[in-house]
Amino acid sequence: MTDPTTLWTVIILLGLGSFGLRFVFLGLVGDRPLPDWLLRHLRYTAVAVLPALVAPLVVWPRATGGETDPVRLTAALAALAVGYVTKNIYGAMGTGAAVLIGANYGLA
Repeated sequence: MTDPTTLWTVIILLGLGSFGLRFVFLGLVGDRPLPDWLLRHLRYTAVAVLPALVAPLVVWPRATGGETDPVRLTAALAALAVGYVTKNIYGAMGTGAAVLIGANYGLA
């Protein structure tokens, strides 16, 4: 169990950090135009979020005790291939889910 003082210190610091990051963009820079180089880099933020959330679940899934699972890797590669070819996120997610479910039932 974590010490309550440490826990609340971390919660407060994370809250202040989160507020600070938002305030920089909304409070300080909100009424000014951003430089073109920054806008170009911010365009890729949304594209990077989904792989950053999914990659640990594919490579080190908790369901297998952190061991890499070939079924999950196959489903992720199938989703990546469909997403790359069709440029359709729903098709990619559906394909990944279908391969994961199908391979789990097929190998069970």
